[in-house]
Amino acid sequence: MSEGPTEAGAASKAGEAMDTHRLEAFSDGVMAVIITIMAFDLKTPVTASVHGLVNRVPSLLVYVLSFTVIGIYWNNHHHLLRATERINTGVMWTNLQLLFWLSLIPFATAWVGTAHARTLPAATYGAIALGAALAYYTLVRAILRANPDDADIAAAVGKDIKGMVSPIVYVAGFGLAFVSPYLAYACYGAVSLLWFIPDRRLTKST
Repeated sequence: MSEGPTEAGAASKAGEAMDTHRLEAFSDGVMAVIITIMAFDLKTPVTASVHGLVNRVPSLLVYVLSFTVIGIYWNNHHHLLRATERINTGVMWTNLQLLFWLSLIPFATAWVGTAHARTLPAATYGAIALGAALAYYTLVRAILRANPDDADIAAAVGKDIKGMVSPIVYVAGFGLAFVSPYLAYACYGAVSLLWFIPDRRLTKST
């Protein structure tokens, strides 16, 4: 007995939803591994003294920044995919691109932790953060293209002001790294503050 149009449509929709859940689960796993790698890279003070602890403060601060960055992506990525009805190959590849840039954050974190006052590590951190921000923006666009008739996701994303502002601030931070690394870190921290609270339009749609 053949499936009716309603049953076939329901099966197709269920398959699309399952793919979305698998993509979210895979991404969650990758981000968890990224955080684990950063945690393993944390070094204890060489000496059991205040001086030894102070020497580790830069490493701890950049770890906090990177942990926050990954946490923000995980949070917003979760809400974005939960609001998404369908995905396609373009969404999967752009999502993989985002995970690629995020996987480089432990490298940049470790480098800044050991040479926070140097220009190149600060600029490299900004370049990687910029790549991740552009990848996330591209992911949002890909999801919108995969759901052209979904008014809810389009309304939830809206103009995506934060998604457009973030790369600009990261570019500014990258440039300022050649003036002072600390100005660059201030820019990177400002982006994290901008994204710290997930977009309420997305949270309402999930």
